[in-house]
Amino acid sequence: MTTSVGEEIKVGEMAIRFLVEGQQSAGAVAVFEFDVPAGAKVAAAHSHDGYDETVYGLEGVLTWTIEATPSEVGPGETLFIPRGAVHHFDNTGEVDAKALAIVTPGILGPSFFREVAAVLDAAAGGPPDSAALGEVMRRHGLTPARRPR
Repeated sequence: MTTSVGEEIKVGEMAIRFLVEGQQSAGAVAVFEFDVPAGAKVAAAHSHDGYDETVYGLEGVLTWTIEATPSEVGPGETLFIPRGAVHHFDNTGEVDAKALAIVTPGILGPSFFREVAAVLDAAAGGPPDSAALGEVMRRHGLTPARRPR
């Protein structure tokens, strides 16, 4: 098994680096590290029915909202996001944040983030095509939330 950090994928203000892809673990797990600049609001509210997600804080603090309940995750803290739970996160602090995400089973991969980045890049700084983002999300097992953030 290869144990190296892959490419850095820029999605808006966020940077993602996969440490373990699903095919490397026979689909058991995917693990990626992500950087979120201070003040960033990055993840649209969504859920996923095919996998659970566990987040481990490495640097700074991210505010995760799961089913309308906010939780702060800082260095050394974990948060479990069960399948089907609507969630999103922001970095409302003044310090950049870094976290590790563990997806089980490992069905989310770099292609999801590359495709989201392409939709955001096509918007050229304007509002992204929400229908195109929703299509990418659904194709990769995420369900955009129907309720507002």
